[in-house]
Amino acid sequence: MKGLIFSIKRYSVHDGPGIRVTFFLKGCPLSCWWCHNPEGISPLPEKVEQIEKVGEVEFIKTETAGEFYSVGEIIEILEKDKIFILQSNGGVTFSGGEPLFQSGFLLEALKQCKENGYHTAIDTSGYFNPEILETIIPFTDLFLFDIKHLDERKHILYTGVSNELILSNFQMILQSGKDTILRIPIIPGLNDDPGNLEKVKAFLVGLKCKNLKKISLLPYHKIGITKYKKFNIPTKMGSIKPPSSERMYNLKAFLEETGIKVKIGG
Repeated sequence: MKGLIFSIKRYSVHDGPGIRVTFFLKGCPLSCWWCHNPEGISPLPEKVEQIEKVGEVEFIKTETAGEFYSVGEIIEILEKDKIFILQSNGGVTFSGGEPLFQSGFLLEALKQCKENGYHTAIDTSGYFNPEILETIIPFTDLFLFDIKHLDERKHILYTGVSNELILSNFQMILQSGKDTILRIPIIPGLNDDPGNLEKVKAFLVGLKCKNLKKISLLPYHKIGITKYKKFNIPTKMGSIKPPSSERMYNLKAFLEETGIKVKIGG
């Protein structure tokens, strides 16, 4: 069995504890306006041809987003950094796209990673069949779980899907006792209004538990804009600017009133 991966990030320190290797799997059922990995949305490999110039000579450069890897190749990549991973209490993280979109491959990869002694984490949008989640939970040590908006109508507008299944799956993960980090993207003008933030705060107070380790506030950035141009994908974020540092610190203080640890960034 092989999985389609569009990026591999070694020595990652923002996708879980310690030094990690993060594998980004292609395919995502959401189409978030602010997605910074638009090349991960399609479940198929994508080729991009760009004309580059060196002096007076022009040539075509071809780039492919998405290559197939076996579970064995995943383990081989991890083994190269094993000493750094283990000494730092790190591990492996599967991100995307939405990693559960390739649930069969993900399950086999998680099993092999656990058998080889690696701490496992999944960075997820939460939009997947709960029956799939039940098979994944036993082999996952940490969930990095995104909640983008609590208003269902606005969630559909900004992501293309309802948040009902996402919130239900979040509750299931918390009830499983697995360590969880809640990630909330902060998108000015879209989900940082007082009404949504008050709902988020009340929501968090209602489900406070020991295995909800912290909240990570992820400020919107424009790093991914160049990818939209490269892959000829339209973007709806042209006029939206990243939140200021002052704004992020105010939001951090606001959500810390829940009694849950809050961090700015991954």
